[in-house]
Amino acid sequence: MEKKNTKSLEKTLGYVFNDISHLERALTHSSAVSSPKHQIVEIYQRHEFLGDRVLALTIADMLLEAFPKADEGELARRLNGLVRNETCAAVAQDLQIGPFIRLGEGENQAGGRKKDAILGDVCEAIIGAIFLDGGFVQAQDFISRNWKERMLNWKGPLRDAKTTLQEWAQGRKLPPPLYSQISRKGPDHAPEFLLKCEVQGIEAILGNGSSKRIAEQNAARAMLIREGIWNDKGEPVKKQHD
Repeated sequence: MEKKNTKSLEKTLGYVFNDISHLERALTHSSAVSSPKHQIVEIYQRHEFLGDRVLALTIADMLLEAFPKADEGELARRLNGLVRNETCAAVAQDLQIGPFIRLGEGENQAGGRKKDAILGDVCEAIIGAIFLDGGFVQAQDFISRNWKERMLNWKGPLRDAKTTLQEWAQGRKLPPPLYSQISRKGPDHAPEFLLKCEVQGIEAILGNGSSKRIAEQNAARAMLIREGIWNDKGEPVKKQHD
């Protein structure tokens, strides 16, 4: 990595490293390391492991302060939405981290700099790098700057769609919902999955997304809305009683 690039990225991150090797390691994918013998100490996975925990703790603390009336279930759902890989990837995209990631030639040609999985992992690794270099307060500051608006403006459902649909089916003594892949389109770095959700005795419905998990959630959400269990905001529909 060129020095000017390092300085440019530090400016974007809002943090200047005392030991730049932490940042360099956070940006290094396994495909960029030629010797497997040295991969463990030179790639981002250990920093990512740490950053994931620092992120979760910081977001949990932010949620408690921002939503004093929320119960544990709502807090957990908000937390899950904010620490998921897709959200971390979105932060990395906003910070334009992709061009700085160190990749092997094959992964680079495959569009690795645009893959959500890699972007999300590198984002968490950078959090770990900041924590190791500057301590918890510096890591908290980075997370707050890049997650606060997302937290306050989060539009995700306050309940997990797949879990809600399964509970609804069980409450009617029906088998659990079944999910099956219909198709997969697009390049490896930007796939699009189409899945079908089926519940016994109910018309099947489709959902798509950039991963199987997201497509399943979208299909479950679509069924909940169609069946009048949720409104389009992901909120439970109150039943009218005569």
